[in-house]
Amino acid sequence: MSTKMEYVRLGNSGLKVSKLIQGCMVFGDPNWQGSPWTLGEEDGMKLLKKAYDLGINTWDTADTYSNGASEVIIGKALKKYQIPRSKVVILSKIFNPVLEDGSRPPSINDGPLVNQMGLSRKHVFKAVDDCLKRLDTDYIDVLQIHRLDRETPPEEIMRALHEVVVSGKVRYIGASSMYTWEFARLQYTAELKGWTKFISMQPFYNLLYREEEREMIPFCNATGVGVIPWSPLARGLLARPAKKEEGAQESLREQTDAKAKKWNESSNPAIIDRVQEVAAKKGVSMAVLATAWVLHKGCAPILGLSTEKRIEEAVEALSVKLTDEELSYLEEEYQPRTVQGITPERRPERRPERRPDT
Repeated sequence: MSTKMEYVRLGNSGLKVSKLIQGCMVFGDPNWQGSPWTLGEEDGMKLLKKAYDLGINTWDTADTYSNGASEVIIGKALKKYQIPRSKVVILSKIFNPVLEDGSRPPSINDGPLVNQMGLSRKHVFKAVDDCLKRLDTDYIDVLQIHRLDRETPPEEIMRALHEVVVSGKVRYIGASSMYTWEFARLQYTAELKGWTKFISMQPFYNLLYREEEREMIPFCNATGVGVIPWSPLARGLLARPAKKEEGAQESLREQTDAKAKKWNESSNPAIIDRVQEVAAKKGVSMAVLATAWVLHKGCAPILGLSTEKRIEEAVEALSVKLTDEELSYLEEEYQPRTVQGITPERRPERRPERRPDT
């Protein structure tokens, strides 16, 4: 008997999402700078239909993915396969610039990109309208801030987000990687003003990177915010053995993904070995086992499922049960790591202190 999709409320909201979320960064334009592994329109639409047929009705994208092409593919898939808009949950993100070519410049709000990114009132309103045009829909279920704009006051950010909800263009709002104190400040700003609060947080979280267990995840659990991690397989590191078999070929993404290479250099092979061991014991793939671990943590992971086989396989994770002993075995080799996935704070240069005249 095949595993059926399960659905959970996103935080304390009334919105239900599939326990597995289709990550749509894998769909778009292979010419997008630094991402030649990205799948094109036809492949993307077919995979979204496959995900939908298996009950994965929640899709996460962003305006910056392939400079908008990912959102366009979602909109076209809904039309092509006549999928009712009410039956899918679309999550998109704003913050980064969206360019007309395939380039991917640093996200710096200055020069040619001035006011073309960030979370100012001006950019939030325009970014939402542009997302709706590309998605070819009237509303976004969950609008997430991709990163925190530290140059814009919290009051301006939260009021702008509240107003796009009031306008009907957005149903709920969510956030992504930032420091916990920054997220708490935004939430309490909204609460004090009576504005819309975030119902979700999208952190970088997996067996190889668990720093969010210190503050962010406990804060979310205590305040009713749903946790939907990105990169639950650590850019694929948890989906394959740490020691490659002789003659094994690297995938295109392994060869070209700068972040995967960086994380691979600092990953803990002992943890990967244990994932491989427990997966073999249970008769499932490493990817399924690593996904099951995230599910056991009460999260709904975002998975960049890029083949029909991977979509089918991912659903198996819902039926994998891990004992307390197995959870401990998978986790006990973890060592604290430096913060990753969060845009560093840009601190102003300190001016030299003037010595008092004496």
